[in-house]
Amino acid sequence: SLVVLFGATAGAYGAKLGSDERELILLVWQVVDLHSKKVGTLHKSLVKADNLDLSDQCREVSGLTPEGLGKAEPLDRVLQQFSQLVSSDLKVLGRSSYTLCSDGQLLIRQVLHPETSKKNFLLSDCFYSFYDLRKEFHTCYPSSAAVKDQTIKTMAEYLGLGTDETEEDFGVWQVKTMVAIIFSMLSESCNHVFTEPETVKYKYETGPCSKSETVDSETVIRARGLPWQSSDQDIARFFKGLNIAKGGVALCLNAQGRRNGEALVRFVNSEQRDLALERHKHHMGSRYIEVYKATGEEFLKIAGGTSNEVAQFLSKENQVIIRMRGLPFTATQEDVLGGLLFVKYPDGRPTGDAFVLFSCEEYAQNALKKHKEILGKRYIELFRSTAAEVQQVLNRYLSTPLIPTLPTPIIPVIPPPYTIATGSIRDCVRLRGLPYTAGIDDILEFMGDATADIKPHGVHMVLNQQGRPSGDAFIQMKSADKAFMVAQKCHKKMMKDRYVEVFQCSGEEMNFVLMGGTLNRSGLSPPPCKLPCLSPPAYAAFQTAAVIPAEAALYQPQALLPTTRTPQASAAAPPTVTYYPAQAAQLYMNYTAYYPSPPVSPTTVGYIAAPPGAVAAAATATHTPILPQPGALVRMQGLPYNTGMKEILSFFQGYQYAPDDYNGLIQLSDQARSVLQAPKEWVCL
Repeated sequence: SLVVLFGATAGAYGAKLGSDERELILLVWQVVDLHSKKVGTLHKSLVKADNLDLSDQCREVSGLTPEGLGKAEPLDRVLQQFSQLVSSDLKVLGRSSYTLCSDGQLLIRQVLHPETSKKNFLLSDCFYSFYDLRKEFHTCYPSSAAVKDQTIKTMAEYLGLGTDETEEDFGVWQVKTMVAIIFSMLSESCNHVFTEPETVKYKYETGPCSKSETVDSETVIRARGLPWQSSDQDIARFFKGLNIAKGGVALCLNAQGRRNGEALVRFVNSEQRDLALERHKHHMGSRYIEVYKATGEEFLKIAGGTSNEVAQFLSKENQVIIRMRGLPFTATQEDVLGGLLFVKYPDGRPTGDAFVLFSCEEYAQNALKKHKEILGKRYIELFRSTAAEVQQVLNRYLSTPLIPTLPTPIIPVIPPPYTIATGSIRDCVRLRGLPYTAGIDDILEFMGDATADIKPHGVHMVLNQQGRPSGDAFIQMKSADKAFMVAQKCHKKMMKDRYVEVFQCSGEEMNFVLMGGTLNRSGLSPPPCKLPCLSPPAYAAFQTAAVIPAEAALYQPQALLPTTRTPQASAAAPPTVTYYPAQAAQLYMNYTAYYPSPPVSPTTVGYIAAPPGAVAAAATATHTPILPQPGALVRMQGLPYNTGMKEILSFFQGYQYAPDDYNGLIQLSDQARSVLQAPKEWVCL
């Protein structure tokens, strides 16, 4: 038997049913015995929604009113009545089992499953299997319109059935017409057999993903705006009613290994992916979630792995994974329990992360109660995790470059004339109030034709202490006149949804801000530096995706202690040079983004070493200072995240440099040398 089912919501109708998250307000159904071709009683039931504000389209099409719906039963009661009435009708027809049949996928997948999931009650098993009348009709009549273009009316017209909807109540005509269509398909001329119903997965299945797999880009979406504590099960619940592929939820992590509020989700086919895109800006709790198309390559980059150890760890399917973070480096498997995976660096050192498998949800919930309990002398953070997160964390640590000693110096390839601005000439502009998502390309587009007047390497982004954009940027122009014209033309011009202030300033003012100082109407405030006789060091350059390959690490070597900040010293200071790996020597960039280091911090050291011959040639040609030999510098690892310069200086109290060791290594002024030789002082690199 079939139960022909039709429904409507308080919002969109037809092809957009369920896309606006509006609640169900109407169910109409009738039992059809496929063997005897008899039918049961036709039932129509109104549903009381939590929000009775009906859309104009709903009022016009259905003729329903908030007053009439206010007297109806809520959805859970209506579904109970549905089950009881269907069972009663089946007994009358002498049948015991049935399958639902609906006009397309939307009522089941996009309305009933999401709504009942949000309202926290379970649908009966009959709603996890159904026939899509449109697909069955197209199978029976291949010359009819494509499935996506079918409606009840077009199917009836194809068969020459009556299509006057005004003769019956809304919903009643639809069900009666669907029953007539089914009987036509069962006629001797067609003899259609209903054999392969659509299925809805009961639950999301976890599992590993290999980088060697082929993932169809037409099956992947990116969900953005997720709560940071969301698990793969939460995301599967958001897409309830749609079939996610096994292991198809990949939570994305940021550079620090923490979740960034995004996930890539892989569905079993493109049809399910297209339905998922209709849930753009649907809500998870109080937050709306953005849903966009993504590619199979992006999914494999996040979820794919090659480690045999990880594959073996994840081989037990449908286990609950808990991530442990902050483990003491001396922790062993016996400190936790059996059956877990420690995350280690390539040289075998522990990272402080581990993943634990639990056989059921109950055990996992009990384990999560130990969140932030003490192991050794440290509290341990516990989170629900996923197979994709295991792969990401392992991939990130296994690809982390090791720096047991300082690498060989990197070849300078940018000519000396392109230097960081100094002095009092007002040939720079400051952009204030940039959107936090703005990048270099956005700034160049914002400046329009004036981009032709920007100096090479003249775009400087300002980051906050967390390494995120602060909303400020500095631009070096070719002259003070050009800077004045840009400030006049672009001041309070809109970028995205914000207006940006543009001020003319000098190179000296720009450097103060980039080094941690502030620039305001009352003048300059110096950077928060405990060593007033030292000027802040230059800052490192980072690649931008448009001009430098991802593997090109950039850094900026310099004299470890520049001269004091005086006009004469600034004028005499050697130019700052940006360095690139040898393989990037052919690049000649028009701009790059500079990320200022904290005051008096070390120069950023790249991971890509140049060939020895190239280093020698570069050193001979340019007289570039060579970095110290191994052992001359120390690297501190495991610092608390809130550590400042004061704490580091205190840690090394009583030590000082032997500046004579650096006579042939770096160029020092007399003032800088006197600081190095001062007793009982430690200068932090």
